[in-house]
Amino acid sequence: MVFKRRQPASFSVRLRELVWPRKGFTRGLRYLALRILRLSSSPHSIAMGVAAGAASSATPFVGFHILLALAAAYLFSGNLIAAGIATTLANPLTIPVILASSYEIGTAILGSGAHAPLDGEDMLQKLTHLQLTELWGPVLKPLLLGSLPLAAGSAVVFYIGSYYAARLFQSRRVSRLAEKLKASQAA
Repeated sequence: MVFKRRQPASFSVRLRELVWPRKGFTRGLRYLALRILRLSSSPHSIAMGVAAGAASSATPFVGFHILLALAAAYLFSGNLIAAGIATTLANPLTIPVILASSYEIGTAILGSGAHAPLDGEDMLQKLTHLQLTELWGPVLKPLLLGSLPLAAGSAVVFYIGSYYAARLFQSRRVSRLAEKLKASQAA
């Protein structure tokens, strides 16, 4: 086998690498960021794609984030690959935070005159019996309404950050290529 270790890892090493990877958790994030920055598009297109992915990740439509991101990126002339990659912002660690914050924002927008919030047991009972009409007022309406400002805010923040990052990355790439060209012509 090509990628086999010369000496097999012990059980304790395999268990440690399962809990904490040898090269850390940030390696995957850095890889995704570089994949986005290395796209051959304009900084605006890349940033618009990232903004579309971030905005769709802030919605409660779990399972449809990529479709929403691709549609939004297509409508706003964003990079589709950047939009698809940016949807990884919604992952099993962040989805509970996104849903809880959008629900709290939605209940704050609707005010105290809205339905009384349900506890987890009531929500689970209504979901298992598919009583979606009873879930609309106390759960789904605040969740959808609260996701709108969250999605808009994340789109703005990620657009600004990714635009300047892509512009800086591309300008540095151009200057490095110019230096290499100058050095090869001098030699």
